[in-house]
Amino acid sequence: MNLFLRAKHWQLFVLTFGIPILLEMIFIFCIFSQMIEHPITAATVYSIFSYFKFFPVIMLVFMAGLLGWQWSVAVGLQKLVPADVKMKIGKFKLFFFFPVVYLTLLMIFIFFVFSTNLSNPNNIGAGFFIAFAVIVPFHLFSMFCLFYCIYFVSKTLKTVELQKEVTFADFALEFFLVWFFPIGVWILQPKINKMITEYQLSQIS
Repeated sequence: MNLFLRAKHWQLFVLTFGIPILLEMIFIFCIFSQMIEHPITAATVYSIFSYFKFFPVIMLVFMAGLLGWQWSVAVGLQKLVPADVKMKIGKFKLFFFFPVVYLTLLMIFIFFVFSTNLSNPNNIGAGFFIAFAVIVPFHLFSMFCLFYCIYFVSKTLKTVELQKEVTFADFALEFFLVWFFPIGVWILQPKINKMITEYQLSQIS
């Protein structure tokens, strides 16, 4: 947890976006290389689709960095929240773990679809039809949970900064910075580093 709180903004950016983007570029390069080196046939198409089983790996790397940071901020900064301010940390944990479990299972499902069903295109279509019918409600609720996590993380940050109860108007900017993390991390993480440093100094003194 402290690893994320003490990390520099550029380190978090590399972890959450730099590495996934690099993996995605390698992924795209492999697909185009396959298309250039071999004539477009049914076998080639199946071979290209087989590369998509690596997409969940890229997503899991991204999720681990982003959600790990959100958990560290929301839970790790609770010790800096004023004693008279009550935050619904239990509700946050519930809404946090639902998308974690759901997205992990979804990535595993996608991996096995592209790993085992490519020999029969009808199986691919049937698999995605079933997934669409079953997963959509869970996906929508997962999106709601992720937005609540963004809300809670940004509220926690502003509560610690102002040391008082806050409303959405107070942390609206932080909400959008957490939402658009590739930009927000460069602004928010230095503040978090400062909060942690000041807290540690206060504990020593």
